[in-house]
Amino acid sequence: MPRHFSMLRDFHLADWFTLANAFCGTGAIFAAMRFLQEGRVDDLLIGMALIPLAFIFDALDGRVARWRKSASTLGRELDSLADIISFGVAPAALAYACGLQGGWDWIVLSYFVGCGVSRLARYNVTAEQLAGDEGKVKYFEGTPIPTSLLLVIVLAVAVAQGAIGRDLWFGVWHLGPWQFHPLVLMFALSGSLMISKTLHIPKP
Repeated sequence: MPRHFSMLRDFHLADWFTLANAFCGTGAIFAAMRFLQEGRVDDLLIGMALIPLAFIFDALDGRVARWRKSASTLGRELDSLADIISFGVAPAALAYACGLQGGWDWIVLSYFVGCGVSRLARYNVTAEQLAGDEGKVKYFEGTPIPTSLLLVIVLAVAVAQGAIGRDLWFGVWHLGPWQFHPLVLMFALSGSLMISKTLHIPKP
């Protein structure tokens, strides 16, 4: 195998599921961009459908790693990078495509992504500290980033009802120089829950 492909030799089976997760997230971002270019709602719905698929791959990679007993630091870092694409950047991109395009919306969506990055970084750093005698993390501090799937489901319902663009639920407010859509607050809440240190979620 050529030298530039040698890294692939280090990949375990679970890592390929992780890459499939990242592939879905990237596809969702491209679908959002295509919708903004051509205005076809089908593109937006396809992008949203890729997030549940990413969620499935994300669940499978952990199960396969435990089944094959092939958990590794590389796999954990790869998983975090894939998750920030599929459950951080992609939901924010889909939300923007749906109409959350005001200046205040940008700030909130960026905050949401930043919380996701911080959440994953903190987990990677503290995973060993949180692990019990069995070497397994028993709980999450803050909500896991894949819970952003719920936000995408809400957006999908809005798309199905035609409540996007100027017809977004709860309308739009003009605050100072920028627009603000109250619907974006669900991203602020999701991000805040992800970085909470007092909220402990049992890890399956």
